[in-house]
Amino acid sequence: MKVLVIGSGGRESAICWRFAKDAKIEKLYCAPGNDGIATLAEIVNISVCDFEKLANFVKENKIDFTFVGPEIPLSLGVVDYFNSCGLKVIGPSKEAARLESSKIYSKEFMSKYGIPTAKYSSFSDVGNALNFIDTLNESSKVVIKADGLAAGKGVHICSSKEKAKDIVLQMMKEKVFGSAGTSILVEEYIDGGELSYLVFTDGISYSLMPVSQDHKRINDKDQGLNTGGMGAYAPAPRATIELNKKVEDIIKKVIDGISKEKLKYKGILYVGIIVSNGLPYVLEFNCRFGDPEAQAILPLLETDLSDICIAILEQKLSKVQVKWKNKFSVCVVLASGGYPENFKTGFEIKGLDNIVDDNTIIFYAGVKSVNDKFVTSGGRVVGITSITDNIEDAINKVYANVNLIHFDGMHFRKDIAWRALSGKK
Repeated sequence: MKVLVIGSGGRESAICWRFAKDAKIEKLYCAPGNDGIATLAEIVNISVCDFEKLANFVKENKIDFTFVGPEIPLSLGVVDYFNSCGLKVIGPSKEAARLESSKIYSKEFMSKYGIPTAKYSSFSDVGNALNFIDTLNESSKVVIKADGLAAGKGVHICSSKEKAKDIVLQMMKEKVFGSAGTSILVEEYIDGGELSYLVFTDGISYSLMPVSQDHKRINDKDQGLNTGGMGAYAPAPRATIELNKKVEDIIKKVIDGISKEKLKYKGILYVGIIVSNGLPYVLEFNCRFGDPEAQAILPLLETDLSDICIAILEQKLSKVQVKWKNKFSVCVVLASGGYPENFKTGFEIKGLDNIVDDNTIIFYAGVKSVNDKFVTSGGRVVGITSITDNIEDAINKVYANVNLIHFDGMHFRKDIAWRALSGKK
């Protein structure tokens, strides 16, 4: 088989890494990829949003199917375009991708199908939003969400009405997230632990992946600004059998809703869950692999990813027994100093060759090759994932390998997976 992966970050690095282990795949391409992914796949210099060029490339190279990594092309309808060309592609349609690309649509979907979530109000007028905030309880935190896609940074938990109003003004008047903040959600705050439930789905059935946990904040102890993700681990011990049964009831409602709405969905569904007093509530949907959840989950996958993709495309997923390693993985993201705000790039990444452990993998995100050396070229630079038989060893192993790497300004969290231990570190 020949396969094309669309995207250029750490998530796509993990997807390509898993495809590259599949003996059935003769040729692997990635568009536009990055110089680190070039060690696994042939790089194709086409933008993720240039659907015509991508489709023509697929036709000319007789590619069997395409796997879409990031949310932007999905939200713009890459799957619909490929299907109109008679091409096979893993991902939801533009309409189905609204579960991620519009927080308001997502909330309305949850309400319609009885999916537990936080109470909310939506606004497209800044004055109405500010007036509504005035009616809220003074002692309660307020959650403000941009309706559209904001690279994982469009959610703000505000400790006061004044802070909430400031965020509303930034989104709706100052347009800090562009058109993504034209409409917003004002949502009640639910206090609890977050978990990432990802499933493969063909729109009819689903297969649950090991439950993971992301670390969004830039600094230890979940302090500082939201990022695209500073690390993840799987499976999360807090995802008990009892909790998983409750969440699977939710997932069944989601898949049933997708079917009843006649949404075309062949790909990955990410259900962000928060657990409060033992009860799960849906925070959000993503319509693709999380980043860095993919870097923690995919190294645990035993079944060939191509077999799963073919089953999804043929809507025969229920006939495939997806197998996972009985191990734990921890991924730590190394970021440029200053991320997620202003940061400098172009620094040599030293020590990557020092990682020779078979159970530790380097996933490449913001990297560029200059004179046969990798230099930084983005906010999140590389992800280091280690796999062992227990979570504590995985934590120790990954940080031992992280300490072998250095570049100017390098920043990483030192407490990834701390909740999997005692909850304190």
